[in-house]
Amino acid sequence: MDHMSQPPSDGIYDFIVTGAGSAGCVMAARLSENGKYSVLLLEAGGEDRAFWIHAPMGYPFLFANPKINWMFDSEPISGLNGRTTYMPRGKVLGGTSSINGMVYIRGHAEDYHHWRQMGCEGWGYDDVLPYFKKAEDQGRGADEFHGTGGPLKVSDHQETYALSDAIIAAGQQAGYPANRDFNGATQDGMGYYQTTTYRGKRWSTARAYLKPARRRPNLRTITKAHATRILMTDGRASGVEYQTPTGRRMATARREVVVSSGVFGSAQLLMLSGIGPADHLRDHGIDVEQDRAQVGANLHDHFYVQLMFRASQPVTMNDLAASKVKQAIQGLHYVLRRRGLLSTNGINAGGFVRTDPRMARPDMQINMNPWSVAERTRDGMRAHDFSGFTMSPVHLLPESRGTLTLKSSDPLAAPSINFNFLDTDYDMQAMIEGVRIVRQISQQPALAPFITEEIQPGGATQSDDEMRDFIRNFGYANMHPVGTCRMGADESAVVDPHLRVNGVRGLRVVDASIMPSIIAGNTNAPTIMIAEKASDMILKAASSQA
Repeated sequence: MDHMSQPPSDGIYDFIVTGAGSAGCVMAARLSENGKYSVLLLEAGGEDRAFWIHAPMGYPFLFANPKINWMFDSEPISGLNGRTTYMPRGKVLGGTSSINGMVYIRGHAEDYHHWRQMGCEGWGYDDVLPYFKKAEDQGRGADEFHGTGGPLKVSDHQETYALSDAIIAAGQQAGYPANRDFNGATQDGMGYYQTTTYRGKRWSTARAYLKPARRRPNLRTITKAHATRILMTDGRASGVEYQTPTGRRMATARREVVVSSGVFGSAQLLMLSGIGPADHLRDHGIDVEQDRAQVGANLHDHFYVQLMFRASQPVTMNDLAASKVKQAIQGLHYVLRRRGLLSTNGINAGGFVRTDPRMARPDMQINMNPWSVAERTRDGMRAHDFSGFTMSPVHLLPESRGTLTLKSSDPLAAPSINFNFLDTDYDMQAMIEGVRIVRQISQQPALAPFITEEIQPGGATQSDDEMRDFIRNFGYANMHPVGTCRMGADESAVVDPHLRVNGVRGLRVVDASIMPSIIAGNTNAPTIMIAEKASDMILKAASSQA
């Protein structure tokens, strides 16, 4: 792209935020809240108007919709026998919070203690808990772990389900305690998940934070505006260049540019702007502003495999997929009352367990899905033509690390996503133990009335070698990528504990890419917390400079 010609200007703002996703919507809302500062929010995707965004069970229809999904693919992964893994990411207001499974999990307290031990002062559990509570409007009411009155609705499921109840009971029979609140005093055990839904509708950050904030005259939101380069003046971020359907535009930032483009987009945008590994940037003809070798490093994700079971009762989503009549009934139930299967996220129940009792915190999450998949492709999934359900062990504390790099200097091209799953003995052994734990739960008396047989991998898969083959051939990224703009106190970190990009003034990164290590649980709630804390730090800094 020719940077010599100056694109038209869209004005001067105090703050520019790139990306209206899980973090960006929070940033735009909080930075504009007091009315003192002008804020520009840029989003590469469009408005969040699609019906299936707002119906919780609609998210499978968003899995491969290019209008609202970046639809990234990884490079071939040696640990998965050369397979790639598909990485859907939201390309719409609300970002991935508009297309995800809506499970509200914060992670374990030890996750944040670990961040602090790594030198990230101000990020221990006691430091971050107030921001979780500030964000939250907890349907159960406030207590020492939960808040009310925040923008983000957190709800119990409106209905219980016989199969979910049986899985929770089977977990208890297998020795795992019941747990009503995975975000409370303890994480261990089995129970129902809470969700970011309210009265049968998704509660994305676009709905929670951005929608009420867009009424403010000091906040401007531009959709279909893809940030392509951070503009630099004398070592300071001075604005953003972005691509629109009508051509290139630019805007100037008086105070700060906040990059909230996601774990893939944020590292890519830094590199396109000359901030990254110097040799890699030069290979793509990009002038080096800051040689930061760690930009794009430390990429990691949870990893999972699906154990599928043929159900002996018609209590699964497969039965809905096979019947137009049942679909019509459920559709009416949802439209008229916001109840029924379309009002649930499907991932109703699960739990947290330890593959080794000596571990300080759970390292395995067990997710229950009331469907089983006959075929899975990049374009979506096809359910079995019989009743079936899935229990998936998800490895929460992976040791393996990958990288994100540029494929080209074209800012509209997808980056190169290089995962390194199952690269350590522990990562593989934990997954093998996770499969055994799921099987242990499935064989308990509470599930006997619901299971006819295990259909994946099936009873013939028993030895460690057979399980390794199964995991390498059928395991996937859990779509919780983090880490490519690592936070730390060391000079090699991409951002410091105030999320300021090292070596560049007026520039911060605020999203899941700053996590130095992944948390034990779903990553959306922690990403919102990060943005709540970051906006507080930015506003305090701006106030002190006034």
